[in-house]
Amino acid sequence: MKEKKQWFSRWITHRWRVHPVLAHVLVSRKVFVYLAYILPGILVYFLLPVLEIIEGEVLLQITRRLCIVYMVGCIILVVNALLLVMLDIYNTKDKQRNRPMKGLVQVFQVLVFFVGGIIIVAVLINQSPTTLFAGLGASAAVLMLVFKDSILGFVAGVQLSANDMLRIGDWIQLSDGSANGVVQEITLNTVKIRNWDNTISTIPPYTLVNTTFKNWRGMQESEGRRVDKTIKLDVNTLKFCNQEMINRIRQEIPLMKDVEVLEKTIPTNAQLYRLYIERYLYSHPIVNTKLDLIIAQREPTQFGVPIEVYFFLSDKVWDEFERIQSDIFDHLLAMVPEFELRLYQYS
Repeated sequence: MKEKKQWFSRWITHRWRVHPVLAHVLVSRKVFVYLAYILPGILVYFLLPVLEIIEGEVLLQITRRLCIVYMVGCIILVVNALLLVMLDIYNTKDKQRNRPMKGLVQVFQVLVFFVGGIIIVAVLINQSPTTLFAGLGASAAVLMLVFKDSILGFVAGVQLSANDMLRIGDWIQLSDGSANGVVQEITLNTVKIRNWDNTISTIPPYTLVNTTFKNWRGMQESEGRRVDKTIKLDVNTLKFCNQEMINRIRQEIPLMKDVEVLEKTIPTNAQLYRLYIERYLYSHPIVNTKLDLIIAQREPTQFGVPIEVYFFLSDKVWDEFERIQSDIFDHLLAMVPEFELRLYQYS
């Protein structure tokens, strides 16, 4: 079957000068199959009166109506298949993948099947379709109630797409913790998110419009991923450095060998430690020094003196990011005693 489809798509490409991708999609969505289904209905509809196979005017009219219903059903399938072809062609373009159109296509699918159903009912009861549509206008409130989720989903989908709030492949995190993972699919009524524990969260699009959520796309597209941690020092170990201590630090720590002390100033060991952290990060190959790099002492608390270490790593892949930042802080923590400091640890 697969070989036949490939042969047919190649034949369409060469015979009708159709683009290979379009030909493949037309064949895979069975557009020509559904078009071929219409032909028997047309033949039966026009040949029944000529061949006089069915006797009786009433039975003939019923049979012809059934033929019309059959043809309308086939036309609905053809239009539905063409909508899916348009969606497939749209999704093949890399620039358009960021703006998913599946929700909009589903709206048109609902309209096609709804209008087709009205026409089929009108044919069966021998009434004009316009009469049925006029009657449905009076029950618009009921229809809005039935299709409430679809209408809300469509409007929310338009907002999400127009404002570029959400794309397939985005890592998003909901404020209530109900989802934290990668967007897999955006449809008319649902947004499917694969969480990091491999579970699937299904959320209505209008929930994302009405509530806050964090999209990590900006981080993924930027030049670095932020690291913001603190190292808590025991306040009792902070002190001024004498010349002997400064000389020892210059000799034993390569990054500090050219440290200069201004006249009439006596640095503290915490000050030299902050300077070491800064130089170490600037020398690290994975740290993006083009972005902010801040080493600051925060207000002392009952848990010690916090040293905030704020920088960005060039490697944004989750596992590598965690490994590298862990290695960096292992080193920084291990260097604390070299400056005659001690980490604060609650007892």
